[in-house]
Amino acid sequence: MPHFLDIHTTDKPALRGMIDQARAMKEARNGLPKATPDADQPLRNHMVALIFEKPSTRTRVSFDVGVRQMGGQTMVLSGKEMQLGHGETIADTARVLSRYVDLIMIRTFEETVLQELAEYASVPVINGLTNRTHPCQIMADILTYEEHRGPIKGRKVVWSGDGNNVCASFLHAAGQFGFDLTFTGPEALDPDPEFVALARAEGAKIEIIRDPVEAVAGADLVVTDTWVSMHDSQSNRERRHNLLRAYQVNDALMAQAKPDALFMHCLPAHREEEVTNAVMDGPQSVVFDEAENRLHAQKAVMRYCLGL
Repeated sequence: MPHFLDIHTTDKPALRGMIDQARAMKEARNGLPKATPDADQPLRNHMVALIFEKPSTRTRVSFDVGVRQMGGQTMVLSGKEMQLGHGETIADTARVLSRYVDLIMIRTFEETVLQELAEYASVPVINGLTNRTHPCQIMADILTYEEHRGPIKGRKVVWSGDGNNVCASFLHAAGQFGFDLTFTGPEALDPDPEFVALARAEGAKIEIIRDPVEAVAGADLVVTDTWVSMHDSQSNRERRHNLLRAYQVNDALMAQAKPDALFMHCLPAHREEEVTNAVMDGPQSVVFDEAENRLHAQKAVMRYCLGL
């Protein structure tokens, strides 16, 4: 079953094919009104279930619009509307949904929920985000970088801040797409050593450098993410701000990167915290291209899963 659960569990040629197809589909839409269906309707007569246990803006809208543009229909379900893992086992939910829909995307908390859903579903399952990884975001990021600067292979990417789920998927991508990644952040928030080891095993140069100025030197791409989540307590928010303040991406830090380096953030951003307005709205920022490319990259992911 061609699930899309993580970047490191997807074949390299398939990943490259998805990026190339996403770019071709985006170019085919140039000049068309946003609501216009694609000329190619590969999801015609297909139903896609979009499950959200965690709130979402970009993931929900981009998947929903993507399915509709490709001629399919969506069923959007929240955790409150389902008995996922509560009144009914995840395995049984997977079996039942597979009788109704052709594809399942889930945005959830625990990776075990995603894995069990995929194990028992008889239709493809896409990881829309877990607390552990966020592969769809990184597919959009690769697409965005290559649109602006050409192949990402051999480039230097610097992640500044918290070694979270988005950072984890960047590490997976480093191994699969052949770029190097430097993490700069406090030791308490280092990325999972397992993911670092996976990337290194694929030949990627992975470094952990505490000094952000040293880390960003010569970077082709600088990436960050929010320091706190919506579920963090006030005391944890203060702790994280104290830990991460030195890793804010600002003009002084970007000046250490290459002159043509890009800046990315998966959004939503807490402006003037992890990144300044000057960088977010500056000439090196591609954050809104990055957000748009969630749509195109995920359309390619869905086509891959359905063999279309």
